[in-house]
Amino acid sequence: MEAMGKSPLWLTFVAAMVMAEALLRLRSGRGYDRGTALTSFGLILGGVPFAAFNGLVIAAIYSSLWSVAPVHLPLDDWRTWVAGFLLVELAYYWFHRASHRVRWLWASHSVHHSAEQLTLLSSFRLGWTSLLSAGWLFYAPLVLVGFDPRLVVGLLVFNLRFQTFLHTELIGQLGPLEWVFNTPAHHRLHHACNAPYIDRNYGGVLIIYDRLFGTLATECADEPVRYGLAHRMPTANPLTIAFREWRIMASEILAKRGRGLGRTLFGAP
Repeated sequence: MEAMGKSPLWLTFVAAMVMAEALLRLRSGRGYDRGTALTSFGLILGGVPFAAFNGLVIAAIYSSLWSVAPVHLPLDDWRTWVAGFLLVELAYYWFHRASHRVRWLWASHSVHHSAEQLTLLSSFRLGWTSLLSAGWLFYAPLVLVGFDPRLVVGLLVFNLRFQTFLHTELIGQLGPLEWVFNTPAHHRLHHACNAPYIDRNYGGVLIIYDRLFGTLATECADEPVRYGLAHRMPTANPLTIAFREWRIMASEILAKRGRGLGRTLFGAP
């Protein structure tokens, strides 16, 4: 799902922002880790064929669901879009939360958390196996209850594009906006690997569901944010990052000879 809707104009704009951020980080003394950036590029390039295949299959699935949906809500009604936006945000929240709490989903999502420096470029560290992890199932009920797949995918693309600009340390807190919207300050904590911040701030565009379901975290003055994966050694190899969690799960299944299969696959990471 993450790769849908990346037009050439959008990519050109993002590339300009990535370069601007790199220059600003260097000028401010924060530094810009070239090794981390190269690994991100490797994950981006390696993920292109996977993203194309995943997108085609998911589009076909949603189209099939739409064909059997008993109701088709009108696209030209603003109420459809408002309801769709809130429900896509809710589905994204639970997808994102499950991606941290269910190992099968984490195997794909962990790729996104592998960078040890948070930059705009790191937002494009995406798992190659999203079709297999089946996070797209969280949005399927919206199609079945009558929301056009074009609306669901369009709003999800907006959600993900919005989040691109949350992956930066150059923007501080944004005052009253922090109450309703996800912001860089919220999302930095989501990418932290230190204990007080792990598994918090799952929102996409909105932060209201984190407030509602008790998963909101705010930065502690005595707990500086550290990025990366809490229980995995850092690596610069894109192939290792993309498939490491799947390999570890497979090794555990073989070692246990299938015992505790459900917990191994679907328990907490």
